[in-house]
Amino acid sequence: MEHHNPLEPHATVALWEGDRLTVYDATQYVSGVQKTLGKILGISPDHIRVISPFVGGGFGCKGSAWSHVALAAMAARHVGRPVKLILERTEMFAPVGSRPQTEQRIIIGARRDGSLTALSHAVLSHTSVIEEYTEPSATVTRMLYSCPNLKTQQRLVSLNVGTPTFQRAPGEATGTFALEVALDELSVATGIDPIELRLRNYADKEPETGKPWSSKSLRECYRAGAERFGWAQRPAPQTQLHADDCVGYGMATATYPVNRNKASASAQYLEDGSAVVKSGSQELGTGTYTVMSQVASDALGVTVRSIRFELGDSRLPAAPVSGGSMTCASVAPAVKLACERARAELVRRATTGDLALLHGSAVNDVVVEDGWIYVRGDPSRRLRVGAVVAQGGDPVIGNAESGPGAERDTYAMHSFGAVFAEVHVDRQLGQIRVPRIVGRYGVGRLLNEKTGTSQLLGGIVWGISMALHEVSELDRRTGRIVNANLADYHVPVHADVGLIDVAVVSEDDPYVNSLGAKGIGEIGITGVAAAISNAVFNATGRRIRSLPITPDKLL
Repeated sequence: MEHHNPLEPHATVALWEGDRLTVYDATQYVSGVQKTLGKILGISPDHIRVISPFVGGGFGCKGSAWSHVALAAMAARHVGRPVKLILERTEMFAPVGSRPQTEQRIIIGARRDGSLTALSHAVLSHTSVIEEYTEPSATVTRMLYSCPNLKTQQRLVSLNVGTPTFQRAPGEATGTFALEVALDELSVATGIDPIELRLRNYADKEPETGKPWSSKSLRECYRAGAERFGWAQRPAPQTQLHADDCVGYGMATATYPVNRNKASASAQYLEDGSAVVKSGSQELGTGTYTVMSQVASDALGVTVRSIRFELGDSRLPAAPVSGGSMTCASVAPAVKLACERARAELVRRATTGDLALLHGSAVNDVVVEDGWIYVRGDPSRRLRVGAVVAQGGDPVIGNAESGPGAERDTYAMHSFGAVFAEVHVDRQLGQIRVPRIVGRYGVGRLLNEKTGTSQLLGGIVWGISMALHEVSELDRRTGRIVNANLADYHVPVHADVGLIDVAVVSEDDPYVNSLGAKGIGEIGITGVAAAISNAVFNATGRRIRSLPITPDKLL
């Protein structure tokens, strides 16, 4: 079991004004909290406003409306005053979900040349006695490698513990650990290099459905990552020493599905030449404000500094949960379309009517750029965007709703990557260090290099944590977590994290959405634990199949 432990704990402020409720909540889904509270309290969601302009970390635990949110609203109504309810750190290990335990059994059949003939992946995970939650760890096995015979199984065990929930890359994080360690064992058994083994079983189409990929750059990820890492110099197991340490290299495949949901947005030019763009999404520190402002800037033809992007309010146009790595893939196309419609209205107003300042110009010849609107080829005929807005009485607005279409029936959509890890294992103490990790990813169009690579870096740190540090120790008598604090629940500190080298390979995907952007919030964690485990085997000859890999398991 693992717990999310965002820096900001769950916190809610609730206040009533007559029969209307306002909730300030640390949430990844303002619209979801609004709907849930409406059902619990028996009032119309229209009478509920949920506000969350910035979230100090969520990682999945803030994607649902937990009991404390409704309790704060009930208490506020009972006492007739605003109520603030903040969970203490120890309470972050109780009523707000966790990653469940999984027990995974994999059987692989292969020819001596490494080509797979059969794959079986059975998953047993726990849930609570009051609600079902499934950790779908076997989903990666159904899509990652070409194999003529696939069988997966998922079973649940109900325990007297809190209900589990989504935790960064739910299913894929745990599933890639099991599958990619098993592939490494097959590599050793056949004597085939781990990358070559994966290339021999490369899936040119989705194995389960037979659909072609919308795009797939995994071969390039293997090549670029191996070259950068120096994979060709990989030592044989238990042969490379460095002072008192054994040194090992390991690798694994990373993958995550492209999720997209319906989203809405609005855009409006203002008389001062700026613009306000709105969508009821959320900002978890991943760069939503920045990226959406960039998308809006390109579509509206004004500078990023002239954009005010508003989110985190259930009164804004509805957007999906900020989870499943779907925000950019869902909200950005809606923002783009709303801005394009506002821009079309701006051009129409500038070129038609008695007051049109560019009267008679063909619409296709009009350019909106850097806050100016002008006729292509005749820059002397130009004026400020704000002047066009001011010439009419009505605001210049565009509204849009965007969502997945028939392309989902035609193409399989996933992101892919390759992760390479170097580990040093102290021969006497069993202590494991990870001096460097190299990751290469195919994630469609990267909308912002800084925020995008930061998410990948953070995901890899999560993978290190999953591999070597994190475990929620369950008291089997009480169902409580014993190490419910950040002193005893270990996560990596700066000294535990070495060099992380990430990059995105060029990938054009014309099918996922109008921007060609896939989500990247969660793929960074997938494959990392397996790469580290495989590197530990390469260093020590010891195959550890349970997480975290702690010194006692090596001694």
